[in-house]
Parts: sequence; structure tokens; C-alpha cells
Amino acid sequence: MEARKKVQTRNMFLMLIVMALIVYAYYTGQLLFGVIAAALIFLSLRYMLPKEDAMVPKLLVDNNNKKKAPYVDATGAHAGALLGDVRHDPFQSGGLETPSHERVECGSIHKAHKGVLFIDEVNTLRLESQQSLLTALQEGEYPITGQSERSSGALVRTEPVPCNFIMIAAGNLDAMQGMHPALRSRIKGYGYEVYMRDTMEDTLENRNKLIRFVAQEIVRDGKIPHFTRDAVAEVMREAKRRSGRKGHLTLMLRDLGGLIRVAGDVARAEGASLTDAKHVLQAKKMARSVEQQLADRYMERRKDYSMFHSSGDEIGRVNGLAVMADSGIVLPIMAEVTPAQSKEEGKIIATGKLQEIAKEAVTNVSVLIKKFLGEDITKKDVHIQFIGTYEGVEGDSASISIATAVISALEGVPVKQTVAMTGSLSVRGDVMPVGGVTQKIEAAAQAGIKTVLIPKSNVGDVLIDESIKGKIEIIPVSTIGEVFEYAMGSQRTRLIEKLRKFASDAKIGIALPESIHNPSRSI
Repeated sequence: MEARKKVQTRNMFLMLIVMALIVYAYYTGQLLFGVIAAALIFLSLRYMLPKEDAMVPKLLVDNNNKKKAPYVDATGAHAGALLGDVRHDPFQSGGLETPSHERVECGSIHKAHKGVLFIDEVNTLRLESQQSLLTALQEGEYPITGQSERSSGALVRTEPVPCNFIMIAAGNLDAMQGMHPALRSRIKGYGYEVYMRDTMEDTLENRNKLIRFVAQEIVRDGKIPHFTRDAVAEVMREAKRRSGRKGHLTLMLRDLGGLIRVAGDVARAEGASLTDAKHVLQAKKMARSVEQQLADRYMERRKDYSMFHSSGDEIGRVNGLAVMADSGIVLPIMAEVTPAQSKEEGKIIATGKLQEIAKEAVTNVSVLIKKFLGEDITKKDVHIQFIGTYEGVEGDSASISIATAVISALEGVPVKQTVAMTGSLSVRGDVMPVGGVTQKIEAAAQAGIKTVLIPKSNVGDVLIDESIKGKIEIIPVSTIGEVFEYAMGSQRTRLIEKLRKFASDAKIGIALPESIHNPSRSI
């Protein structure tokens, strides 16, 4: 402040001299010479006197008038914006004669001093920036220096600038792979790691919160009409369906908000004063994600070229079910048994870009086949093909489909093509739960499948639309024996009796049903 006052005093004195000289020249009649003399004096004093303002400190951060702690969002910031930099561009910082301290710019970490620094997708930061961020967190101060080749003054480095802040870093699960190990170690050591849930329990309190969310989205949009009780109930049902778990509601509120706005737009386009349940149902068909639209085209293409069948019986062919992003698809699986190419042993060969878990599922199924059939298959090669899996196959939800296709091929028993199935399988023959059951059932119904077999443990997860309920029969199963009973065709009795006899002789509990299509089993 003192230096600035001194500069202002000098400039004022200079202006007084110039004005006095011009006034004197005016009264003496020598105005031209007076103006020239004033200009010479001004220029000489302006450029010959030392510039004392060069030593005036630059104020980097001023929180003097703020009543709340600063909050800085540094998402996507490059190194200079995050850690501070020394400007080079003369259009921004003045000419090259501008002193280095005038070109220093503070970063987000300095602006967040005594406040909060938020960084989303923290793994997008370069490892060097993460190391510097680690130093700032640990020391509570960080000097400003040039961060890139576009910075000015390679040797400019300030004293450590205070940056004592609370950092909130966010990201997806893959963010942990791109984080510097030392930075994550400090976070775990001095802070907290919090995994955000994507579902919440279906309670009255949480339902009221979702109702409040619907009202907030309507008010925030400002153009769509309010929702009726039936419309809100349909949104609740969709929140329950999208959770994929029984007794839970989704917390993917951004996607749910999109459905609310589309439903409101549909009602507004019809000129309705209120948004009703029918508008929400129309919005569900219109506001489909890119993955769902891709799955629809995928199914249409498969149907056009008869890549899956929905009628008749076939040996070694099963309609499996899978999930593509947030949409279900029908996944045909074929099996064929041939004499072994190797004289030493037979092999189980699976094709279709299988990932690690899918390969392990095939191995488990091979153990089950050897165990339950009681046959020596060392002289046979079993070929398993996942048809049309250009994006690859991951997960074990096709285990019962693989087992059914292989045993059908080995025993020559046809499989009903009106049946689709999903479920994991243990080496003891128990059908275990899988994810995405609702989406898989809806995909089967759209493909013309009449019956779907699902794990009994997933019964509570089924939340299909009312329009689909009358199109498809859903049968829960708990063992591989029940799968064979419902999925195999006309010759299933021979296979079931063979399995029952072998299970009795080997004292293995396959839990084969006594009758088929018991109405109490379907939902």
C-alpha cells in the first residue's frame, strides 16, 4: 500500500508540473512551445524515473469480504489451473518487461485455502499433477511455478503459498486404477473412502423422498404439467424396476429425472393439464437409452436372419438370455458333440469371445456334465458356440443354458425353442441368482418366447410391465433337474429317468421334479 501511495503521489506531482507549464505558456502567448516543453518533461519524467511499482506485491487471493469458506470446483483443470502458473502471453500479462511476480497466477488449490476443493473424475489428472496435489495436501502449502512449455520464466518459483483445504475427489470404480497409489494411500490414511450406493431400501420414508424429487424436477423444468397420483405411482414402479433388486429403489436419479421430463413433455404436447400414468408409460417407450435402442436393432436383425428360434424343438440349441448395458437380449447357444481329435483326451471348446468369468462358467458346467451323466466323455469333443456375440460374453448367467445345450447334444434330446432361460449353476447342480432378470424377461417376450426359466432366488426381482405379463410364462427353478423338466422336449422322460437312476445309485441329490408345468410354480 505504501508503494502504491508513493507512485500515486509522484504521478500527481508530474501532472501538476505539466498543467502549470501549459497555463504559464498560455498567458505568455507561447502556447506551442509550452505544449512541446510539457510533453518533453512528461516523457522524460515518465520513462527516466525508476518504476517503483515493479516492487508492489500482487494480490493472488482475496477472501477478505467472504463470509463463507470458499468452494472451488477443479474438475477437468489442467496443471496450471489447478496448481498455479506463470503467464507468458503478452496480451494477458503485459509486455516482456512485466516483472515475473506480476505474471504469477494462483491455482485452484490456493483459491480453496481454508475451504473445499472438489475434483470429479480425479483419475483424469496426470500423475504429475496428482503427485503435486499430494504434496499440497500433506504440507498445506505449495509454491507456484511454470507448469508447461507455455509458461513464462523457467526459473520463476514463488515461496510456498498457503493451500490448506479439504479435498473431495469423486469418480467411478475405474477411477481407482488411474489414481496415483501414494495419493490414494493418503486419502485412506487421513480421510475416508465412501462407496455410493445405486439403490436404497423401499421404505415409506424413501418413497416420500422420491415423490419430493418428482416435484422438484417439475418445478425445475418450469414448463411441464404436474403429475397425478397414478403418474407418481408409475414413476415409483419404474424406480423399483430399475433397481434390479427386490425391496429396493434406484438412486440413478439423473436417468429417472429424464423419464419425468419426457413424460411431462408428452402430456404438454397433448395439451393435458396434468401428467397421467399413460404419459409415463409412453415416455418409457420414447426415452430409451442408446444401449436399449441398439439392443432393439440387434434383436430385429437377429429375427430377420432367424438367428434365434421361438418355435419347435431342436437338439443342442438353447435360447439363453443376456444383458447388453441396461437392456436384455436373447442369446442363442448351440452345442455339438464329435469324436475327440486328440487320442489322449476329449476337450470342451467354447467360442464367442468369452471373457474370464464366462470361461470359468463353461468349466464348471463340464464338471457337472461328467458328474450327473456318469459317462466317460474323454473320447468326445464338446463344442459350445455363443451365436452373434460380437461384443463378447462375460458373466456366468448362461450356465444353465450351456448345461442344457450340451446334455441335449450328448443324449439326443430336443430342447423346446419356445423356452428361454437364465441362471448361474453350481457344480452340485443348484441354480443360483443372476442380475438383470427383468430386462431379460422383457427381451424374451419381445422376441416371441412363451416361457422363461429364472432362478427361484430372483423371483422378487421380477418387475415387468403389465403389457408383458400376459405374453409370457415365468417359471422359477432351483435345480438343473427342474430346468431339464421344463426345457426338454418330447423325449425328456428318458433323460429324467436316467438322471434320477444315476443320482440314486451315486447318492447325488439332483432334486428332480415329479411332474411338469405345475401351475403353482409359474408367476
